[in-house]
Amino acid sequence: MGCAVLLALLLIAGAVVARRRWGRTRGLSDLSRLSDLDAEADANRWVVRLGAGVSALDVRTRTGARADGMAAQALSAASERLRTARAELATARTAAEYALVRRTAAEGLDHVRRARTSLGPDQADVEARRSEAGRVRRSAQVS
Repeated sequence: MGCAVLLALLLIAGAVVARRRWGRTRGLSDLSRLSDLDAEADANRWVVRLGAGVSALDVRTRTGARADGMAAQALSAASERLRTARAELATARTAAEYALVRRTAAEGLDHVRRARTSLGPDQADVEARRSEAGRVRRSAQVS
């Protein structure tokens, strides 16, 4: 009887130790995935930023801003990078794959910049610069 009790206590102690070690190693693997989660959040931010840039340009070209061939080509390339980045983001699982998504989105943002440059200044941008210049002048006069 004493031997059975001793064996039961040893089994229970072994189970407790195994459970603690399993939980500790599982916690470490969650910490190592943190970098993948950060990479995913960063890649997602770049894709959203690209989507906003393409959207703004698309609206601008539809509302009558002068659209030349270079702007249309840059907008088309940016839209293609957006589709590619979204597809890559949907299948990415590692930090390296998320870096590829980020790189694709950055290329798309470069095309957005080229399209904006080709289209010329937006009226809202011009108004924003004027109001900022006015604020700077007023604050300089007060000082």
